[in-house]
Amino acid sequence: MIVVTGATGQLGRLVIKHLISKVDASEIIAAVRTPEKASDLSALGVQVRKADYSRPETLKTAFDGAEKILLISSSELGQRAEQHMNVIEAAKSEGVSLIAYTSLLHADTSPLGLAGEHIETEKHLKESGVPFVLLRNGWYTENYLASVAPSIEHGVFIGSAGEGQISSAAREDYAEAAAVVITSEEPQAGKVYELAGDESYSLADLSVLISQESNKEIPYVNLPENEFKEALVGAGLPEPFAALLANSDVGASKGGLFDEQGELSALIGRPTTNLSEMIKAIIS
Repeated sequence: MIVVTGATGQLGRLVIKHLISKVDASEIIAAVRTPEKASDLSALGVQVRKADYSRPETLKTAFDGAEKILLISSSELGQRAEQHMNVIEAAKSEGVSLIAYTSLLHADTSPLGLAGEHIETEKHLKESGVPFVLLRNGWYTENYLASVAPSIEHGVFIGSAGEGQISSAAREDYAEAAAVVITSEEPQAGKVYELAGDESYSLADLSVLISQESNKEIPYVNLPENEFKEALVGAGLPEPFAALLANSDVGASKGGLFDEQGELSALIGRPTTNLSEMIKAIIS
């Protein structure tokens, strides 16, 4: 039995899609906070169980009979380390043979503030004694593509990443890699995968691609971190999330989102999804 936590999230649903191509759906447990939102997964033959990261008693029940668990990191900033700890302790009590955790690219040396809770989680995994593998995911290309339409509308792409190179990949790529690792017949315990896209680009490069596909000149304007955060808040983003994005951009300017090892494409057995094609799909 393979458990996928956060299974109704954007990444979780994609992981389950790839898992179903590898194992029988009845061997997959979708652990979700709101089972009512997972009827589509039930229809596929996947077991749906209630699991709330903040309610340990639900985790123990959700993990009953599990052999492996894919712990998809929580989206609740500031609460994630404790929530992940609850998952790890429940997994330990159920005697699972492997936890795969979606961490952050080069978490142990990352300049991104986002790395803090991932480092705490990795530390707790090591201390727990449960066999684990780290899927250190780089940036999702979709994080930046969400700004394509607004950049075309306003005639400018803004950020705080300077000339930093970003090795992002599509969420689909990371999901496929997670499914490969969690179903692998090769021992995975103790492995650390630094996962990133094959292509690297600056936000100025991204703006050029948007300009080419939209037939409209879209310059990149680099802003100080606080100004970028305020611009995001002005666009309607919650302040904590806006601060996270601005800080991550600054981290990118320091090399925090760059990697050229090619571990992701090696895992999935194909090149990572092409950036230009993703932009074209949005604009067309």
